[in-house]
Amino acid sequence: MTNPTSTTRPNILVLGATGPTGRLIVRQALARHYDVTALVRSPEKAADLQGVRLVTGDARDPTALHEALQGRDAVVSALGTPVSPFREVTLLSSATRALVAAMEATGVSRLVAITGIGAGDSAGHAGFLFDKVILPLLLRHVYADKNRQEAVIRASDLDWVLVRPAILNDKPARGTVRAMEDLSGFHGGGIAREDVARFVLDQVESDRWLRRSPAIAW
Repeated sequence: MTNPTSTTRPNILVLGATGPTGRLIVRQALARHYDVTALVRSPEKAADLQGVRLVTGDARDPTALHEALQGRDAVVSALGTPVSPFREVTLLSSATRALVAAMEATGVSRLVAITGIGAGDSAGHAGFLFDKVILPLLLRHVYADKNRQEAVIRASDLDWVLVRPAILNDKPARGTVRAMEDLSGFHGGGIAREDVARFVLDQVESDRWLRRSPAIAW
């Protein structure tokens, strides 16, 4: 397997490639001359992802994951789930559990996964409105599953990075981000999806945040 930290451009698998952040990750990865595979449930939604090898399947399906991981050096997970104020959410943790098992079985070690500020020990640092209103009323079940997702990754033997973006927006990229683990004094903020995509791809080739959980914001 090619070491993603070498001078060779890595071959990556992107999960969540048809989402708003995932599409930007794919576009930027291609601009970096990465070889990109995307595992998608609906090829129709991915029809515009030119230059990408598409594998059709569910991210929770071990068979689809094994196929998608062939020839890959690293995985970027941009999986998301809709707002779910009443029903339990399990997609993120169940897909991640299947992914970790497939990666360990196929020898792909680098995983960069997007979760969100408010997950794990970053809880309480997303800003008053998010922490006191949006999360408890709309995203309680989503964030419970993000926490399970992070726990699955942390318990693995993979070379992982958990990226916790602040509130996402579609503003133009600034080209710089603040990446931090010490959130004392930080209570909310935003960041462009373009900047998140760039930071995430940087972690594919860098050990700067290896086995760490940086929150990123402007």
